[in-house]
Amino acid sequence: MEHGSATAEPESNWKPILIGVAAVVAVVGIAAVLLRTPPKAPAAPPPYAASIKFSDAKMSAAANFVGATVTYLDGTISNLGDKTVTHAVVQVNFKNSLGELAQSEEVPVHVLKTGGPYPEAVDLAASPLAAGQSQPFRLTFEHVTADWNHEFPEMTLREVATK
Repeated sequence: MEHGSATAEPESNWKPILIGVAAVVAVVGIAAVLLRTPPKAPAAPPPYAASIKFSDAKMSAAANFVGATVTYLDGTISNLGDKTVTHAVVQVNFKNSLGELAQSEEVPVHVLKTGGPYPEAVDLAASPLAAGQSQPFRLTFEHVTADWNHEFPEMTLREVATK
């Protein structure tokens, strides 16, 4: 009889373990469903974005004072609308050799002002873009992924503030 009770005891130890595992799986499953965030729909461009035009864009790179490479995207920004632009943010998407998204950054648009030997990138809040005006602009990237295919990135205007 002792031999029979010894085999029955290990079987009874599995029951609480299986119930515990099932409870943990159920809690994790419920938490995953409740905490899941719905996929973000791409935000619609700001209404004034249709009045902003980017042209003559070109890319360049330079080493900074610590030896790292900084990438610049320069061009011309034009305000075709009837308001003064005081802030703009552009989303820039760099693709890899397969055409997949390799890096995405949202960067503020800075206009270039010449007040010394080199043009200085100035925030639009300090140098607003008046209605009907065009200015050279610069986007600065401290790091661009090595996976980038070196083709021109996609640019999408994400924020525009006017007055």
